[in-house]
Amino acid sequence: MTPPLATRVRRAFALAAMVLVLLYVTIDVVLQVLPPHYSLLSDAESDLAVGPFGWAMNLNFLARAVMSGCLVMAVSVTAPASRVRRAGSALLAVAGLCSAALVFFPTDVNRPGEFGMTPRTSIGFVHVLFATSGFLAVLAAMALLTWWIGRPRAVRLFFGVALVGLVLLGMSLVVLPHVVGLTERICLLGILGWAFVFSVRLIR
Repeated sequence: MTPPLATRVRRAFALAAMVLVLLYVTIDVVLQVLPPHYSLLSDAESDLAVGPFGWAMNLNFLARAVMSGCLVMAVSVTAPASRVRRAGSALLAVAGLCSAALVFFPTDVNRPGEFGMTPRTSIGFVHVLFATSGFLAVLAAMALLTWWIGRPRAVRLFFGVALVGLVLLGMSLVVLPHVVGLTERICLLGILGWAFVFSVRLIR
């Protein structure tokens, strides 16, 4: 691929990733105010996929998968090529596939008085497995690609937010399940923010 063509491809996919991040956030916000009114504080984001408007959250899971694919494509045509870039891209692709898989394995919504993310069914268990694998894969990808791209400040900032969010999520699952929804969303804020500013960096 010639350098001018590679530049156009990189910018097109990076721009698409930015649009998908904004779309994802918009759909999340809209779904949060629609019935059955899951709690931002205690209910996992995946609960939004269970209910009369669950189809919209499933589209969001697919949008996150496509966004990951767009970033992989943008990174793949960006110099310098290295093992770090290839490993980061592969992990990002895995994270995207995990997001897409959530569409087919809905979560087990907590009963009244229940908190946390403990599955009750085999499908719910698979959902948690894919969700956990996706979070771990994307955080590893973010670490590698942040290093590869030169560790710009904004990219490092959102990576830090995602990392702190993941640690808080793990802690809340053990000691304070009432705030699992909040800690998960902090992690997602870091992931989505990272994807956006990382895409901006690729466009430049």
